[in-house]
Amino acid sequence: MTFYELIWRGEGCGDAADLEEALAFFQELKPKTMDWQAVCADPQYSPTIRRYRSFEAFLDNEDEVETIHPTAELLQRFAPDGPDA
Repeated sequence: MTFYELIWRGEGCGDAADLEEALAFFQELKPKTMDWQAVCADPQYSPTIRRYRSFEAFLDNEDEVETIHPTAELLQRFAPDGPDA
């Protein structure tokens, strides 16, 4: 089963079982005073998702299968208030 590690400000901050859960998790971290365009443009935040083939692969320090840098538009889709949040 695929495993997703979530990175925020260069540090691991959580995990998820699927991409949708990972994108929803970032909603809790976004500063309330910023929109996703500003967050994604600021290198200090750099929301990143690392996908591993399994949780065991993650624990065994295997390389990730892919690294995902979600766009502001993708993150905005999962905002609690919809696209205009």
